[in-house]
Amino acid sequence: MRGGAVAVKAGSRPPWLGLGAAAWVQVAGGASSTFALYSHALKVALGADQRRLALLGVACDVGDNLGLFPGVLCNRLHPALLLLVGGAACLLGYGAVWLLVSGAAPALPYWLIWFALCLAANGGAWMGTAVLVTNMRNFPVSRGSVAGILKGYSGLSAAVFTEIYTGVLRDSPTNLLLFLTLGVPAVCLLTMYFVRPCEPSLVETNAEQVHFMFAQIALVVLGAYLVGATVLDHVLTLNDIVNYSLLVIMAVLIFAPLAIPLKMTLFPRRKSPSNSSDCLPKADNGHTEALLPSSSESNLGNFEDDDSMDIDILYAEGEGAIKPERRRPRRGEDFRFREAILKADFWLLFAIYFVGVGSGITVLNNLAQIGIAAGAVDTTILLSVFSFCNFFGRLGGGTVSEYLVRSRTLPRSVLIVCTQVALIVAYLLLAWGHHATLYVSVALLGISYGVQFTVMISTSSELFGLKHFGKIYNFIALANPVGAFLFNTLLGYVYDLEVQKQKAGMTDTDIACHGPNCFRLTFFVFSGAACLGTLLSTVLTVRVRPVYQMLYGGGSFSQPRSSAH
Repeated sequence: MRGGAVAVKAGSRPPWLGLGAAAWVQVAGGASSTFALYSHALKVALGADQRRLALLGVACDVGDNLGLFPGVLCNRLHPALLLLVGGAACLLGYGAVWLLVSGAAPALPYWLIWFALCLAANGGAWMGTAVLVTNMRNFPVSRGSVAGILKGYSGLSAAVFTEIYTGVLRDSPTNLLLFLTLGVPAVCLLTMYFVRPCEPSLVETNAEQVHFMFAQIALVVLGAYLVGATVLDHVLTLNDIVNYSLLVIMAVLIFAPLAIPLKMTLFPRRKSPSNSSDCLPKADNGHTEALLPSSSESNLGNFEDDDSMDIDILYAEGEGAIKPERRRPRRGEDFRFREAILKADFWLLFAIYFVGVGSGITVLNNLAQIGIAAGAVDTTILLSVFSFCNFFGRLGGGTVSEYLVRSRTLPRSVLIVCTQVALIVAYLLLAWGHHATLYVSVALLGISYGVQFTVMISTSSELFGLKHFGKIYNFIALANPVGAFLFNTLLGYVYDLEVQKQKAGMTDTDIACHGPNCFRLTFFVFSGAACLGTLLSTVLTVRVRPVYQMLYGGGSFSQPRSSAH
């Protein structure tokens, strides 16, 4: 077998069981998004000012995107070990914060809490890498759908924990931190047996398409349910019986993808030996490794090896007539990390992610101040609008991009071009600073933010292959905290200058900024950055169009090297 794949005997566990378990891991791994629920209690326990509290929020962003180390190890360790490390990090990180907030331990220093939050958020990166890389490899011909589903569950994580926080934990930050300390590791332990490599199916059947559609519909129903439950909780005063009932319904909806392997078990179909999709047990070489053909073979599934030519070449090499030379990979094949970072497409993806997601997370972190400046009374509604649109962007980004590549052979990055244009409009509306357009602009921002998350994952896997996908994906994800740091610095500087102008000569203790001038200059800069992002994503789309025609249009890799590089 070529390409370094390990020949193993297939087991009997379908990959859909791993995808269903991954839904729970993604929800649990998004626990870093709950920082706002316990930030005030943390501020009081530390006696910190707002600036130092904001730096603790940055710790969550840094830890959540610092996934390069698990990306390196995902090819060497079983996914269960990655989940174990992620659960341990959450246990230690959230545990330290719980000890401080609950008063169960003496006062802990600020730097230790910063590190604890970074460690806890980084646990989510280990968990996300384990399930994302494993399932992308298990379903190599449905990468867009897999990325959309998994990132969709991650996007709903904040809403799930908020429902638990308000309905069961009685709005107690201490109880929430204890729940995160024990609950997230428990999810890792319960799912680590089911998240495992499987022999990939290289041909997508009608049944598989129906299964993905069911998983996507179940995810949409879960999102709609969480919106309804949140509204109901704000409008009515619910008793404990109703709260626990709502929680049970929510848990059942998260379990919904497990109905697929249950149906396959109760109503099995005869399976062709050439289209096996069973999970793989431990490999012969002592460590687990998925059966990974090259990325091009995974997508096309109809290449035949010219065995006679291979034998002739090997014979000539053995006689010394030909010196063996490793051919540099072309886009669409498996790249090593050091090979990928030499490609212009890699850095185009990094720059686009830096602009789009870096500016988006900056707006999210400052959404309360943006709402106050625009005259919004309840800024929590803004957060709900952003979160729900972010969820639909993540799910829709995977579904729509999958349709584009299969029916039109259009690169997924076409969606990134569209979202960058939407960001230009959103930032100009925010710069206008009117309350009437605030919710529209936040909704556009949420959708664009979610789409770029999903599309970047699928695009990077198709351009650079799945073999070292974990390492490549997690390095590109570093553009998120880097962009957030720079954009946050600009926003904070402009905001503080406007506060000083408004409060000059006044004795008012209110340090909030009011009016469109608070963020106008910042959003003009963000809009200009989105224009640059539109240009870069257009260049990327033009560059990679031949790759997608080759992968999904029945082409081959026998194109000139200049076009492939």
